[in-house]
Amino acid sequence: MTTTVIFIHGLWLHASSWQPWADLFTERGYRTRAPGWPGDADTVEETRAHPEALAGHGIDDVVDHYAKIIGTLDTKPIVIGHSFGGMIAQKLLGLDLAAAAVAIDAAQIKGVLPLPLSALRSGFPVLGNPANAGRAVSLTPEQFRYAFGNAVSEQESRELFDRWSIPAPGKPLFEAAAANFNPHSPAKVNTGNESRGPLLLMAGGKDHTVPETVVRATLKQYRHSHAVTDIVDFPGKAHSLTIDSGWREVAETTLTWLKGQGL
Repeated sequence: MTTTVIFIHGLWLHASSWQPWADLFTERGYRTRAPGWPGDADTVEETRAHPEALAGHGIDDVVDHYAKIIGTLDTKPIVIGHSFGGMIAQKLLGLDLAAAAVAIDAAQIKGVLPLPLSALRSGFPVLGNPANAGRAVSLTPEQFRYAFGNAVSEQESRELFDRWSIPAPGKPLFEAAAANFNPHSPAKVNTGNESRGPLLLMAGGKDHTVPETVVRATLKQYRHSHAVTDIVDFPGKAHSLTIDSGWREVAETTLTWLKGQGL
């Protein structure tokens, strides 16, 4: 039976940014889907034109959205998420809705304590104004360069911004920022689940938005589960690692790991 892979984007990137991955995974025999978040339009241009459709959607909304999509499938899919998509992938895995998960530079889950200055700076365009919790916020090319494209050339960063960037709801960032003060935080993941499928965490050594220290701290949250939890570091990569000119190395590493898990 053909395994389905669901790709989950994070903040500020459109679902179509997964297309090179989807093409590669299709070549390797997987069925692929890359649905957008609630409020996303079919294209980058349409999504930019209607930011109000994205506003107000939080982590639980996004999890429910993908859970419903998974509910239409015959078997559990593999979920691969980047940034906040990586958090969503972990939540779906913890809920036993996925056969396996790959969380790439995943946003901070509840229990993770390190909060590096670069992560604060990356989130400041949203977190700097409490009213943004109910809005959708766009990055400038300069903010995108710091948060995503700092390990590639300025020209490539601008090209990635022009091609893939969209407004993002502010609510998930505020929910993640307050997670350790909220016992019922939507950023909480069932990290102790013993029956879940395998999980691969990936970290970019130059990532400003989700620094490697955050991914390492996320790994520690899984110490009470004997289910497979692996980590891979990419020392020279930043937050754009799924979309920039080095994306294929990350994708091939993912495919190799999935093969090693019998998936």
